[in-house]
Amino acid sequence: MKRILEELSSLRGSRPRVLLCDDQPINIRLANALLKGDYEIFMATSGMQAMELCEKVVPDLILMDVKMPGLNGYETCERLKQNTATLGIPVIFLTGLQSEEDEVKGFDAGGVDFISKPINGTVLKARVLTHLTLKLQSDFYRNIAVTDSLTGLFNRRKFDSELAEKWELCKRSGQAMSLLMIDIDYFKKYNDHYGHQAGDRCLADVAHAIRSNFHRSYDCVARYGGEEFACILPMAGPEQAVMLAKAVCESVARLHLPHARSEASEFVTLSIGVASVQAPGHSSTPAALVALADKNLYQAKALGRAQVVGGIQVDTAAPAPLP
Repeated sequence: MKRILEELSSLRGSRPRVLLCDDQPINIRLANALLKGDYEIFMATSGMQAMELCEKVVPDLILMDVKMPGLNGYETCERLKQNTATLGIPVIFLTGLQSEEDEVKGFDAGGVDFISKPINGTVLKARVLTHLTLKLQSDFYRNIAVTDSLTGLFNRRKFDSELAEKWELCKRSGQAMSLLMIDIDYFKKYNDHYGHQAGDRCLADVAHAIRSNFHRSYDCVARYGGEEFACILPMAGPEQAVMLAKAVCESVARLHLPHARSEASEFVTLSIGVASVQAPGHSSTPAALVALADKNLYQAKALGRAQVVGGIQVDTAAPAPLP
């Protein structure tokens, strides 16, 4: 099983992340000493601190003490399961409680297992290995279902779910959100001239160049359909979004992919429409943001392609094009 976990970790490019939550530092130090050689460890001494860390680092597994001041382990787990960003994180309870009633309460709260105190190192390592392997296997198959096989980017299905999720996140926090709609200029002519295999290679190369510009874990870069891509940028205003869009255009231009049938350049280029909302509200919708980005994309094409056109939407206000 350890070999399987290592292979899954290698595929995603990072070690599994484990969050230790206990109000007793000695228990955290003990668990850390047992696990730090195999996993990336994060530590919290309260339920509130654990929830804040989960939002930032999204651990693959949580080891949670039951008895803590403030929010106890059960209450913390229940809150994590109410949040779409953290509900998939398995929680193992660390407890000295032994009754059947306590175990039922833990499972009802969303826990996946119990480890009795005092901690047995062999048992702890075996349980952590088992649940991490199950979690990474689940993530792997889930990612296959939401990944475009040609480009390696998220697919349209994932884009739709991410757009709704990130919209609600920015709505709750009152922060800006932006969207990029990207189109490869004269791609049909590229396919007709170079052939579909060359077209597939072009799509994969362009997708890689686009993705290289986005470094925040919560940005979403997807193949929207055909030769069109989309990038969801939570907590990003119009200036940052337009700057990123221009960087994306430059990244693709640097590929110097010949395009003999393009009317915009001798190389493959992009047209990008940018839409931003200062703070998602009740009178604005994700669909309106997509419509504005699409409108600006078509404007970029009408102006000669190989360029970026941006706009701002404040609830239902009319878009204001950026130069």
